[in-house]
Amino acid sequence: MNDTTSQPELPDRLSVNPKSKHHVAAIFEHNIGIRLNDKERNDVEEYCISEGWVKIPSPKALDRRGQPLLVKLKGTVEAFYK
Repeated sequence: MNDTTSQPELPDRLSVNPKSKHHVAAIFEHNIGIRLNDKERNDVEEYCISEGWVKIPSPKALDRRGQPLLVKLKGTVEAFYK
């Protein structure tokens, strides 16, 4: 079903934003998932496994460009292919 040989290794830090230096377009060709403290999250914008945090968009607060502000949540982070 999932061919792991064609999937690139998931990096320690990854961002959804294409302007970020941590954005890897090849990763987003596959369906990935993120777990924070053993709970799967679907709203993660950026993560770092070694530092143990994820960034999610704030539900109401916007920056001056109209983009949602990112809130950092800390815990045990796991990235995986679905």
